Formats: sequence, structure tokens, C-alpha cells
Amino acid sequence: MEMNLTQPQAPPRQGRGKLFWRFLKGSKALFLLCMCCAALAALADMVIPQIIRVTVDNVIGGAPVRDLARPVRAMLEALGGTEVLRQKLWLAALGVMAVALVSVVARYGFRVFNAKAGETLVKTMRDTLFSHIERLPFQWHMSHHTGDIIQRCTSDIETTRRFISEQMTDLIRITILLVMSISFMLSMNASMTLVAVIPIPLILWYSVFFHRKFRSGFRRCDENEGRLSAMAQENLTGVRVVRAFGREKYERDRFEKHNEFYTGLWVSLGKLMSFFWSSADALSGIQIMLVVVFGVLFCLRGSMTSGEFIAFISYNGMLVWPVRQLGRMISEMSKAGVGIDRIGYIMDAEEEKDPEDALTPPMTGDICFDHVSFAYEGGREMVHDVTFTIPAGTTLGILGGTGSGKSTLMYLLDRLYPLPEGSGRITVGGTDIARIRLEHLRRNIGIVLQEPYLFSRTLRENLGITSENLPEAELAAAVQAACLQETIDSFARGYDTFVGERGVTLSGGQKQRAAIARMLTRPTPIMIFDDSLSAVDTETDAKIRAELEKRFGSATIILISHRITTLARADQVLVMDRGRVAQLGTPAELSAQPGLYRQIEQIQTLDRKEVTPA
Repeated sequence: MEMNLTQPQAPPRQGRGKLFWRFLKGSKALFLLCMCCAALAALADMVIPQIIRVTVDNVIGGAPVRDLARPVRAMLEALGGTEVLRQKLWLAALGVMAVALVSVVARYGFRVFNAKAGETLVKTMRDTLFSHIERLPFQWHMSHHTGDIIQRCTSDIETTRRFISEQMTDLIRITILLVMSISFMLSMNASMTLVAVIPIPLILWYSVFFHRKFRSGFRRCDENEGRLSAMAQENLTGVRVVRAFGREKYERDRFEKHNEFYTGLWVSLGKLMSFFWSSADALSGIQIMLVVVFGVLFCLRGSMTSGEFIAFISYNGMLVWPVRQLGRMISEMSKAGVGIDRIGYIMDAEEEKDPEDALTPPMTGDICFDHVSFAYEGGREMVHDVTFTIPAGTTLGILGGTGSGKSTLMYLLDRLYPLPEGSGRITVGGTDIARIRLEHLRRNIGIVLQEPYLFSRTLRENLGITSENLPEAELAAAVQAACLQETIDSFARGYDTFVGERGVTLSGGQKQRAAIARMLTRPTPIMIFDDSLSAVDTETDAKIRAELEKRFGSATIILISHRITTLARADQVLVMDRGRVAQLGTPAELSAQPGLYRQIEQIQTLDRKEVTPA
């Protein structure tokens, strides 16, 4: 039944662009301000070389100003002309400082708005993803590794954020630098501009060529990081089992083997990236060398002034850097593309939805299973043509061997697994549960699962998780009914005792009673106990059942158990065998007739006699 998230996934059905746009909700304005600051900083960077050029050629060198642009000539005249400026060179230095100050302020604004936008983006992504995961079907959660889901919600989100905030926000700045650099260079010397531009297509093609190789490498690394996270999560959760069976060395060797493989993937990718960046640096160095060599030749021939050469070198530096950044952006785009695909895989999963005409009927009627059949995805049929009715306010016991379909029936009743069309129907008070609003259905069905789960919180927080501001009297009553009060009193901190992950600090029986108490804090008209008394002793089992009868006599109670004694006071008992109804009747009727119920009763009676002291 388990699906493997580490298999390559297609791009999100809703498209990467739409997914990006959805995640940008709340941070678009911040990113816009960030880009405006980047544009202003780029513009300031372009102005400084022009100030130096005019100072060297026209102010110090005495070249005529008629070839300068009209706004520049007007500014020189406003300052008194080149003669005055020649006497006051500090004005040129002051102009450079003023423009540099504008650049500094713009860069500061860029970083502040970028940081705010980036963190807002991450918060939006995490909130959206977590909210979506919370609404995904139980079946989806059961078929995916928790560790890999966590990795997608952390590492992949961070990779996406880094690309958007560090790469995409630079796009406007890079575009301005490229356009303006080439424009200013063309205005000074078209031949030199051609020399500077010729290697650029080669550098860009080189970056695109490596893009696919990077993408494949990043995908493999990301997928194997998910496997490693899943392995670590499983071992941390099951540490008691590992310790109990002395499997520390086996699990460590298994982890180290996969970790070595994962490390090898990154080393291989690192070598490829090192080759790419070093060769890209070599190409960029050749481009700079060509500009310097040809610039010197043009200066010697008199076709370029010293000021133009200095400005040209500055603009070329601004040209080479953005081109290299485009290559880096392509590389980062590979990582971000993998990350957004993996996030998109989760976002593409269908959430649980109610029908448009969903109902909220009373949940106090009879429960009817009508020719119900069900099979888990990719598995054999677990329930076959099951039909029975539970009258309202009665107690039904369900007995059967492992894999007989007992728990599956309750998962279907609570719609943790949807019943496919044509596979029968389940009704409560005559209303098909497929038409009942999910929230209403589950708020009226209390269920204690076969494997109780407690959060890493205090006992009070775990017991009161079903409702906010739970009154102390109701909490005490639920604890009393679950026979948990004595256990809580034995703890030094009582209700404020902190339980470890999954309730690891409690015994099996204590966890089951805590889970029962948690369910009883919100009394519901339907209560399901899925083999949730298996870890408690027979005496405590009897006490809990007596409390349930006394406090919740009007509720419909379903007891799934392997113990005949647990089911002895049920109004009727359903015996399941290989997904089918083998027997149905009162405990007395089933005990009197041959069948699975009497066989189990005889075996358990014999076992009790054998352990009774002589």
C-alpha cells in the first residue's frame, strides 16, 4: 500500500508559475520594493563611471564637451563649467560620494525588503503546505513516508525561498546592468562593445548546457535526502524497539551506508559544479583579457580616450558579473525547479471534500452497513459484502483474527477511508455517511485507535486536546471513567507531567487509558474502542466498561477486542473472518452455537484456568 515519494515527479498540475504566484501572496509588494531598490542601486553604479570619464577626459584632459549628452552638458554648466571644476576637483569626488551614498541606501533597502519578503514567503509556503497536508485524506498519509514529507516542508521550501529572494530579485538589477552597460559602451566605442559582447553567447550557452545535468543531480540528491530523513525519523521514533532487540549496530550500519551513498551524490555534483564554475571563470577571464588588450590598442591608436577606457573597463566588469550571475541563476533554477516540483506533488494531492449538499443530521440513529466491500489501494479485499445493523444506544462487540477487517469497518464508518461507489453504503439514522459533512461526522464519532498516539506535551494538554478551555470537572470525570486517576496521582507533577514523543514515557496500558480519557472529554453519540483495552489488565478492563455503561448508556458503543470478557456484556457481537461476517448474535447465543466465537471463548477460558494459582 505504501507509495514512494522519492520517485521522480512531474511538474505540478497547476504549473510552477501559478504555484509561485500563490505562495507570493503577502510578499509581492515587498518584493516589488526590493526590485525598485535594486534598480536604483544599478542606476547609481552606472553613473559613477560616467563621472570619472567626464572628469578624466573633459575636466582634467580638456576635451571639448560638445560630444557629451545634453543633460551632462547642462549639469557641467550649472556647476560653472570645466574650468571651474578643474580648480575644484573635490566637486567630482563629492559627486562620486553622493551617488555612492544613494547606492548604499538603495542596497540597504534592497536587503531589508528582501529579508522581509523572503521570510514572509517562507511563512506563507509553510502555512499553506501545512494547512493542505492537514486536510489530506488519511489514506494519503498512510501511504507516504513522514520523514520525506518533513524534508519537502523544510529543505525544499528553503531552496525555493533562496532562489526567489536571492536570484529572482536580482533579475531586474541584472537586466538593468546589461542593458545600460551595453548602451553606455556603444555610446563610447562600438568596436570595443563588439569585442566585449562576442564571448557572452558562448558563456550563456555553456550555462544552459550544464542546466540539465545540474537538475538531474539535484533531483537525485533531494530524493535521497528524503530517504535519509525518513530513515532517521523511523529510528528516532522506534528507538525502544531498536534498543530492545540490540539492533543499534545494524541500524547504524544501514544509516551510514545510505549516508555514504548520499554524500557520494553531493561529491559528484560538487565536482561537476566545480568544473562548471572554474571553466566559466576561465571564459569570463578571457573576455576581460580581450577587452583590456583591445582597449589598450584602441587607446594607442587614438580611437579611445583614457577616460573612456577607464569607464569601459568599469562597464565591462558590470557586464561580465551579470552574465555570470545568469549562469548561477540557471544553476539555482535547477535546484528550485526540483524543490517546487516536490512541493507541488503534495499540493496536487486532493483534499478531503464534502459534497455540495452536505448534511448535518442527528447522529443518534441506527448504524447500518449495507453490503459493504472494500480493498486498500493495491491490496486484496479486506471487507467483502458485510451487512449488519447497530441499533441506537446499544453496544456492539466485534471479534475476529488479525486481518479479518475489524478495524477497517471503523475506518470506513469514520470516513478515514472513503467507500468507493458500488461498494455498498453505510448509513446513520438512514442518512448515507457519504452525504454527511465530514466535520460533523467526526465530531460525533469518538474513536480510540488501535495504536494510541500521544503528543510531546503534558498530560493535561494531551487529555484536553479535543476542546479548548476544558472545564476541570469534565477533565476529572473523563480521567475517572478511564481509570487513569491513580496513575496521574502517582506522578510528581500530576497533570503537568510531560510525556515524551508518542507517549514513550508511559506504559502501554497507561497510553491506552490516556487515549480513552482524551476521547471521553468530548462525549459523542457514537464511541469506538478499537482494541484499545488490550494493554490493560482484566480488572481495569471491567472497571472501564462499567464506567462507560454508567456514564454513556445512551451512546452507541462499538468495542473491538480479542478478549471474550471485554465483549461479554455487549448487546450483540459481530464475528469477522477473512473480511466476511461469520457470526452475529448475543454473547449467550454465540456461546451456545458452534463457531469461531465459542472456539476463542474455550481457548481463553482454558488459558485463564491454567494461570490460576492452585
